[in-house]
Amino acid sequence: MKFKHKLLWITLGFFAILIGCYPLIYGFVDMHNKGLLQSKSPELLHYSLWRLFFYTHISFGGLALSVGWIQFSSKLRKSNLNFHRWVGRVYVIAVLLSSIAGLYIAYFASGGLISVLGFSSLGLLWFYTDVKAYITIHNLDIQAHKRWMIRNYALTFAAVTLRIWLPLMMLPVFNLGFLHAYPIVAWLCWVPNLIIAEIIWVNKN
Repeated sequence: MKFKHKLLWITLGFFAILIGCYPLIYGFVDMHNKGLLQSKSPELLHYSLWRLFFYTHISFGGLALSVGWIQFSSKLRKSNLNFHRWVGRVYVIAVLLSSIAGLYIAYFASGGLISVLGFSSLGLLWFYTDVKAYITIHNLDIQAHKRWMIRNYALTFAAVTLRIWLPLMMLPVFNLGFLHAYPIVAWLCWVPNLIIAEIIWVNKN
């Protein structure tokens, strides 16, 4: 692995683990009046079905984010293919569960219709690319599998980029409050990621 690629991989892993482990906080701290949940109504926060899908989304999404970056190490992949396959199975199942749950909670996204459409589109594409990645490797189409996995993890990484873009949009230079910034970030957190994923694939080939 070249130095710049290794540095990028380590940086990717750092943010993936940092944000991927974030859902663990919910097990120790009452987050109902903190973070992204501040804009939710008390009724929604105590709605059992929403809570089930919310915790499913953040738990399995965090797991997918935390383990997915490992799969991009060609060295690890070549030295222990069986480990790569098992991590891949965990990742695919985690994304499947998190994306389905995410589609449900997207309907309740803060910021109105634009936010709902942004996060619903993300959930649908996340689910679709996950299924395509599984089908292509099941058919032993390794090149197609790699491409779909790059796309899928770019969407998984939206959990990181959302937490970068949101505070940036709320800086004085943009002068946006949360409810104005959030609909923008609902698209900004994943569309550029997907574009970068396509650029990475084109440059690799």
